[in-house]
Amino acid sequence: MATKSTSHKFSLLHQIAKMLNKKNQTLGVCESCTGGMLGSIITAIPGSSKYFLGGIIAYSNKVKQKIVGIKEETVKQYGAVSAETAYEMVKGIIRKFKSDFGMAITGIAGPSGGTKKKPVGLVFIALADKKRTIVLRYLFKGSREAIRKKACRKALLLLNYFLYKKESR
Repeated sequence: MATKSTSHKFSLLHQIAKMLNKKNQTLGVCESCTGGMLGSIITAIPGSSKYFLGGIIAYSNKVKQKIVGIKEETVKQYGAVSAETAYEMVKGIIRKFKSDFGMAITGIAGPSGGTKKKPVGLVFIALADKKRTIVLRYLFKGSREAIRKKACRKALLLLNYFLYKKESR
């Protein structure tokens, strides 16, 4: 039997799937601190291959730069965990996959690696289509696993909202 949070997650995924399928649109993701969790959640429902093109787990700066196309200067100036890097990650995934929508997550899941300026739990989530890009900053609390799950949930909620707003125009 599905738990309440599991059924909510699937309900959200089904809403996203319905909206993407309705307009024959596609999605690609670029993940860092979530390590593939977002892609795994998206593919948990049957039929996701109709709209989900795939993802890149860009955990290292080298992969962010060489595969996704993040500028070296961006990482040097702002760091791997920044709005600027999240922005370039989402733009890079749309360019690479030629998807209608892209999502990117970068952050510090902990338990170590945080600083005063960039504490554990700091996460940037970016969402884009071919016209708009949104980057949001979050500070999640909890264990490494909890932070990663919260980041994925927020990303999906953001996508759902983005799709819904686009639909209602």
